Amino acid sequence: MTLFKWTRRALMATGMASAIALAAGAPAIAQTPPGVLVVGQIAEPKSLDPQAVTAANDFRILVNVYDGLVGYESGTLNIEPKLATDWEISEDGLEYTFNLREGVTFHDGTPFNAEAVVFTFERMLNEDHPYADTGPFPLAFYFSAVDSVEAVDDLTVKFTLNEPFAPFMSNLASPTGAIVSPTAVEENGADFGRNPVGTGPFTFIEWQSNEAVVVEANPDYWNGAPELQAVVFRPLTDANTRVAEMLSGGIDVMVEVPPNSLGEFQDDTYDIYEAAGPHLWFLILNLKEGPFTEQAVRQAANYAINKESLVEDILEGTAQVAAGPTPPAFGWAYNEELQPYAYDPDKARELLAEAGMENPEVTFYVTEGGSGMLDPIAMGTAIQADLEAVGFDVNIETYEWNTFLGEVNPGLEGKADMAEMAWMTTDPDTLPFLALRSEAWPDQGGFNSGYYSNPEVDELLNEARVATSQDERADLYKQMQQIVYDDAPWVFVANWVQNAVASDRVGNFELQPSFYLLLEDVTKE
Repeated sequence: MTLFKWTRRALMATGMASAIALAAGAPAIAQTPPGVLVVGQIAEPKSLDPQAVTAANDFRILVNVYDGLVGYESGTLNIEPKLATDWEISEDGLEYTFNLREGVTFHDGTPFNAEAVVFTFERMLNEDHPYADTGPFPLAFYFSAVDSVEAVDDLTVKFTLNEPFAPFMSNLASPTGAIVSPTAVEENGADFGRNPVGTGPFTFIEWQSNEAVVVEANPDYWNGAPELQAVVFRPLTDANTRVAEMLSGGIDVMVEVPPNSLGEFQDDTYDIYEAAGPHLWFLILNLKEGPFTEQAVRQAANYAINKESLVEDILEGTAQVAAGPTPPAFGWAYNEELQPYAYDPDKARELLAEAGMENPEVTFYVTEGGSGMLDPIAMGTAIQADLEAVGFDVNIETYEWNTFLGEVNPGLEGKADMAEMAWMTTDPDTLPFLALRSEAWPDQGGFNSGYYSNPEVDELLNEARVATSQDERADLYKQMQQIVYDDAPWVFVANWVQNAVASDRVGNFELQPSFYLLLEDVTKE
């Protein structure tokens, strides 16, 4: 019997026991198998190709199947060696030479070497590459400064940049920089995302749509075999279902716990985890057509929404009100002089009147749940009420997470005036560069779904990318934040303190500031 079939039988038995317990009002009686960690995810993954996805939901799986040349040290955003043992950076910041780890193999038995690194990045960056059609690669922006990738020898690879690029090492540590098996990509083509092969601590076993992704321990992992036998990632889109499964023993770890449910996990059977991170929950506004083409109307929306109430009453204090496009977790780059837009309905009405807007109609896209979306339906409903109280006429359209991304990421033109969104990033460059620049409009491959454009913001972001001094970068980012704050292309809502709950049978679990789930050292009784 395969591990997946065995695990699925165990999970089915767990689910049946859970249902009986819940129906009878009895205490939880189910128990997942020892050595197998069952994680309640917030959505079905879109793909298991690390270069093809953007959501933290998918990244939580991918970091356990793949390695990059470098990664984030546990508990920090500091860079540490992974598939590269060390590296040298030229004085002009244009050449990065990596020495690779010897004796590493992909899960399909093929060798990891410099050619595999070249293949990974060429596939993503060179549209003439024979496997460039296995994409699309939405975060290829991360490596837009790469001019060439060269295998110096079997265990040495050199990246040459077209200009200094401050976020390069941080971006290499992201799942987008994970190294894929060339053989597996060649064999599976566009289906590689359903048949992933990396070098990570866990090997892919099977993906049953809307049921589970199963990975098992890689006994030959270069850093030592994991403690767990296997991990099962279950997509449980509905938050109440995730809570019920956690309470009844159907899952061992639950990510993104609804704030109003945290009180249900206060006894000794569970451990609650919280960690601050670089997160922003915001509303994208359509600046190309509709009411939000007017700056006064965008500012009115920011004044109309009672963000303190959202944070305290809906999120129950598990977030703080956002003051702009950069999360305060990026301390060195954060503009502390900015204050959140105050809740001022009268000011909002005044601005609408100045803009000549009477009952402007707004189509508002809301998701049922997704990466860092902070109880999105409840938040969306409260936001709708606040906007309508000052004169907006708001119609909500609700979508499943991946469908939602398919509607929002290509741009709001012709579809919606406003959409929920959340980003969790590991460098202050990432979100504004990919979602606020003029050259990041969707038709140019970016995520500027609201079509914001300000040449001064573009210039500041481009300068920050090539700045060699962190102090210089910080000054540029702080200037950018002030301009974006005034332009108000988004409604800045909240910065989330991420959370998770785990069974007391789970050991060595830790939340990461990167929002990834690193499970290599986790245990399960």
